[in-house]
Amino acid sequence: MTERTINTDWTLRPHPRLAARPGPLVLVIMDGVGLGRDDEGNAVRLARTPTLDDLVARRPWVEIRAHGTAVGMPSDADMGNSEVGHNALGCGRVFDQGAKLVSGAIDEGRLFAGETWKWLAGHCAKAGRPLHFIGLLSDGNVHSHIEHLFALLRRAAQDGVRELYVHPLLDGRDVPETSALTYIDALEAVLRELEAGDSRRRCRIASGGGRMKVTMDRYEADWRIVERGWKAHVRGEGRAFGSAREAIETYRRERPGTIDQDLPEFVIHDGGRPVAAIGDGHGVVFFNFRGDRALEITRAFEQDAFDKFARGPRPDVLFAGMMQYDGDTLTPRRFLVTPPAIDRTMGELLARGGVGQLAIAETQKFGHVTYFWNGNRTGMFDERHERYVEVTSDRVPFEQRPWMKAAEVTDRLLEELASGAWRFLRVNFANGDMVGHTGVHVAAVMAVETVDLCLARIRAAVRAAHGTLLVTADHGNADEMFEWDAKQKAFQRDEAGRTRAKTAHTLNPVVFCIDDEGAEEPADPVAALPFGVSGRTVTVRRGRDWELDPAVAQPGLSNVANTCLLLLGHEPLALYDPPLIRPAAPR
Repeated sequence: MTERTINTDWTLRPHPRLAARPGPLVLVIMDGVGLGRDDEGNAVRLARTPTLDDLVARRPWVEIRAHGTAVGMPSDADMGNSEVGHNALGCGRVFDQGAKLVSGAIDEGRLFAGETWKWLAGHCAKAGRPLHFIGLLSDGNVHSHIEHLFALLRRAAQDGVRELYVHPLLDGRDVPETSALTYIDALEAVLRELEAGDSRRRCRIASGGGRMKVTMDRYEADWRIVERGWKAHVRGEGRAFGSAREAIETYRRERPGTIDQDLPEFVIHDGGRPVAAIGDGHGVVFFNFRGDRALEITRAFEQDAFDKFARGPRPDVLFAGMMQYDGDTLTPRRFLVTPPAIDRTMGELLARGGVGQLAIAETQKFGHVTYFWNGNRTGMFDERHERYVEVTSDRVPFEQRPWMKAAEVTDRLLEELASGAWRFLRVNFANGDMVGHTGVHVAAVMAVETVDLCLARIRAAVRAAHGTLLVTADHGNADEMFEWDAKQKAFQRDEAGRTRAKTAHTLNPVVFCIDDEGAEEPADPVAALPFGVSGRTVTVRRGRDWELDPAVAQPGLSNVANTCLLLLGHEPLALYDPPLIRPAAPR
């Protein structure tokens, strides 16, 4: 049996058997590039990926889980996402995430017994003021869940609030691309139910729009998105419709092929006036539990000094988020559910130990390799030993430029790698995820090919530096570009017989591959299947002085942190989930 050395403390200690590599450790996260079925819907399989093909044919690798309970989601029917994926990668263990925490707080009544809910609902009931709910309307369970909204609405009515207004943001990204009316109809049914319970109660949809056009910007990529939402929700400005259904059907008719996430803003009118613009004394709940696309609208409501767009008169409201989206900046100040308390991340451990580390990505994923990687923490642990590099993303539809800023990210990564300043470098390529979300199959193929081209450059540079390259992903997306009917074992099709585009993440595993100097070459490299297909046989299991550890049952993203520590020449931590490798047994 192979000897195990485990560090029960929370400090960096040299490993007694695995020597530190002479060069740096580089972790490449191919966002949204999973391992799926071998069919024409798998853009990862169809892409030309000679670098990835060679890695899985000639280097040690293993499939790892990136969804469900492996990343802290309520069940294994829940897809992973970039937030929880980077939490698991950087934190070395699994924490219950927002979806599970909010569901538990509602089911057990803790949310409604909390001070923030009493403050909001109590004020609105006693003062006779409206309570507004803004957030993503779907059951995707990535940013929000429609059942959470329904629970809040019903309890607010029970607590005596007589005016309830919802400003739904349409999904089509974590759920089927044109499913908005399913959720709108369900919401309208609940609102009618609540009005029927009290003739004095008024419950209406007030405004909304597609999530990629209205309110839900992130990482300050495009504040115009938030401005559109502010004008619609707060000022009641925007194209007027009699109902949300009318707005959606009209936009679809006028803009054929536009999917839910890209629909413009709308404002519901009654008698020639907005149903309910947000005003002084009103209560507002942003009911998303995930933070990245909630922070900017929260800042617009809460910050006194604000210059991102002209807000006009800012209403004096009682504002709360479903969770606190940033614990460092205490944003928002009031929240309904306490977020996961994530501590002792690998980033902090390395910073405490004086290990130089670089994090780099373009804007669309910059917060994932920094904020989420560090356990939902803004800023560095120690600026002497860290550098965070953001490459500004383009403001163009991703399907029109599927290469995004991958080349520029690679250029800067290689520049930093050549400096010799960093022992551990982590980089995220956003292409597979952001382009996968568009549902445009040909663009997703090109996105994956772009990442492979960049990976070839990185691999050569890491080898020249006598370093070690790790390649993985945070979840799948581009590996399933068509909706799949599991019962029929066939693609879902529309009335014209065309395959239905899929824009959501997948439940598929992802690759974890190690390109270590001195790794053994297999006698018979795998060549039968292209990269991107699940279930391939692992033919290479050893590096120079380590081997893949078969004792790790159901490996997942949280096993990566300790693996990194071993390859950096340190003992694994007992605090973290076990590494995917171990010192090689004598032959």
